[in-house]
Amino acid sequence: MVLAKLKETAETKLGKEVKKAVITVPAYFNDSQRLSTKDAGAIAGLDVLRIINKPTAAAIAYGLGEASNKKEKKEQTVLIFDLGGGTFDVSLLLISGGVFTVKATAGDTH
Repeated sequence: MVLAKLKETAETKLGKEVKKAVITVPAYFNDSQRLSTKDAGAIAGLDVLRIINKPTAAAIAYGLGEASNKKEKKEQTVLIFDLGGGTFDVSLLLISGGVFTVKATAGDTH
């Protein structure tokens, strides 16, 4: 239901059909929870290309912003903290030449 509503909202804003999606989940989600999220995307009519951790998504957004601000492409190590309402997630990524490598990720619901 939630993903179907998000799909509908995106289609209204974009003025075209949304067929594919990358969906973020908390870093602490296990394989079963990730699969359930992917299934929910399919039920909503989406071709789910990938399920990624929220901190990883934040790092990608950071890297894309940095790439547009800089001409040089030097290697960076980025530590992302995601302090949610009831969670704490963290990811360590290496960004080099536009490639994002997740070195470690962890999450805690306590």
